[in-house]
This record gives sequence, C-alpha cells and structure tokens, in this order.
Amino acid sequence: MRPALALPLLLLATACATTQAPAPSTAPDTDALAREVAAAETAFARSMAERDFETFASHIADDAIFQPGPATLRGKPAILAAWSKYFEGPEAPFSWKPETVVVLDSGQLAQSKGPVFNPAGEPILEFRSTWRREADGEWKVVFDDGTCLCPRGG
Repeated sequence: MRPALALPLLLLATACATTQAPAPSTAPDTDALAREVAAAETAFARSMAERDFETFASHIADDAIFQPGPATLRGKPAILAAWSKYFEGPEAPFSWKPETVVVLDSGQLAQSKGPVFNPAGEPILEFRSTWRREADGEWKVVFDDGTCLCPRGG
C-alpha cells in the first residue's frame, strides 16, 4: 500500500470504529410524572380536608420552605409547628386543588399550582408548590407559597 493512502485509510477506519449509534432515549416521561405530582398534590390537599396532620406532614421535605405571607418557614419542624393550627377543629379552614402541573425534563422537579378556596368554596388565593422527586421516587414539597388572585388579562 502506498504511504500516501495509508494515513487517510487509517483515519477513516479509526473514525468508523469509534462512531457509535446514538444511545436510546432515557428521558423521563414528563406527562406521566406530571400525573404523579397531580396525584401527590391531591393527596396533600385531601390530608387537610380529612384533618390528617400525619399524612400532611409526610408530603413535606425535611428542608422545605413555605412562605405563607410575610414570614418564611424554613424546615419541616417550623412548617408543621405553624400549620398545626390549620388542623384544629373538625372543619378545614381552606382547601385547594391542582390545576396546572409542569415537570422539568430531568424529571426531578415539578411545580403545581391552582386555586385555594374558603370554606364556602370561593377562590381566595392561588397556591404554587414545587415538588422534588426523592431517591425513592416519592414526590415531596420543597417550596410552597400563595398569592392573591389577580384579575387575568384578556
């Protein structure tokens, strides 16, 4: 073989040997994960309606931050101490339900949001919860806050 052809053929053979087929897609199914988060948010809300403080607590990450107003609650113990008052009495002081859930393409974080209702069923706030998928696959709230129901432009 001529030396002038040997080098290009060697380079071509090396390139062909190292070229691999693309890896199969391992991207998470964000639609399925969004349904999981919606179910978790619904169960979280149901814990308030059923006056089940233990189940409520099980949805909150240890390092969560809730901002229910001017005071920021850092960590699960502070959140539970502040929210225990909402579980006093036979009737829930408010309720909520998710209307929108989005999940990052990584499948690790999600946001749910929707209306908060007073006991008469009238919308009074909008909540936003950020959920983190834990190592065991369970979703936990890491950030939670609410905002006024502002008129929507149209």
